[in-house]
Amino acid sequence: MIKFIHTADLHLDSPLRGLSLYPDAPAERLRTATRDAFQNLVTQAIDENIDFMVIAGDVYDGDWKDFNTGLFFIRQMGRLRHAGIPVYLLYGNHDADSEMTRSLELPDNVFVFSARKAETFLMEDKNVALHGRSFKVAATTDNLLPGYPAPVAGWLNIGVLHTALEGNAEHARYAPCSVAELQAKGYQYWALGHVHEHWVQRGDVTIAYPGNLQGRHIREPGARGALLVTAEGGEITDIERLEADVLRWHTVQVDISAVSDRRSAIRAAGLGLERALDATPDHLPLAVRVRFTGRSTAHAALVADAGQLRHEVVAQAVALNPDRLWIEKVRVDSEAVDTEHTTLNEEIQGALADLAGLTLSAGEDPDFVQSLQADWMALLEKLPHEVLQASPDLQALRQDPLAHVPERLRQATPMLLGRVAQSTDSST
Repeated sequence: MIKFIHTADLHLDSPLRGLSLYPDAPAERLRTATRDAFQNLVTQAIDENIDFMVIAGDVYDGDWKDFNTGLFFIRQMGRLRHAGIPVYLLYGNHDADSEMTRSLELPDNVFVFSARKAETFLMEDKNVALHGRSFKVAATTDNLLPGYPAPVAGWLNIGVLHTALEGNAEHARYAPCSVAELQAKGYQYWALGHVHEHWVQRGDVTIAYPGNLQGRHIREPGARGALLVTAEGGEITDIERLEADVLRWHTVQVDISAVSDRRSAIRAAGLGLERALDATPDHLPLAVRVRFTGRSTAHAALVADAGQLRHEVVAQAVALNPDRLWIEKVRVDSEAVDTEHTTLNEEIQGALADLAGLTLSAGEDPDFVQSLQADWMALLEKLPHEVLQASPDLQALRQDPLAHVPERLRQATPMLLGRVAQSTDSST
């Protein structure tokens, strides 16, 4: 029986952008999360007494130049060396850009697949053949699979490949190939990397992505880790998912359709946070995005003050467990109910009706007409004589404003009501 761990996409010390926007973020815990997760995995590998480890690309994160990152990786490889565990390492698109990939000498238990062409490492005492090819440049968009060697007859053949695989539109199309092409190669197991989501297809040929080892942002939620693979007689007999993450990202959806006020919505968020905690292992902290959804009369109160809303949700988290809950963001994606819109329209229509009444009765109010006359006269006095000559209406208004102002108001009323109603409809 043979046991090995398949991991990929470590992205050690991946920069966590945007943390400065969150003054209450557990910055240190987030900053070291990728290291801590890999250290956890190495510990599990030693405890499980595995025969070897496969890393299918993206140990580092692009051109990240802090050599402490590389030294940390070497230190973990040294732990595996002391335990007698060899490591078969393939460099992916991020590693191809990394200064550390080119500069740091790895311990002698680490076997790196060539970037010039696909090569095979043989474990003759275990009848295992590992085939792979590292990325020479980051933007490797050619299908590398045709260059992979034929399987070794009677042995367990493991293909190692960093690939987008067809259908993974969320990831850059590096070294693309199809499932059918992988199956046709004749290997028993394909250890893939690049796609950060866990995915396994069993059969005569097992094809697997372990997913990345540690979620780094809200778009990488849920459990993260690696695969513990068992083989016997040249066949894959079991695959177990090993969780290695040290912090978990999660979105709490708060449906406020059944609540009618802000206070009830906040309480619903607290219940959602409590359920998320109960569903997560006790040792793991959660970075949570709270999304309010649904139609509710509470919607307007939630959107009125985003800063205060965040404080109220954070207060719910602190009351539950301040050491395990961090609120990454609060979003209000809910909608106002139709009754709220209808009530608002009724209020607007009433106001417009009052405005129409006031306008039409303005001619009967001498004080109003007198004040309006003064405004008109001040405006008309500034107009050039030729403008007044060209407009008989303006001439008449200047000569006898008391007679013409009320009529002008009555004429303007329909246009005024239409403009106000149009403006109100567009804003609601």
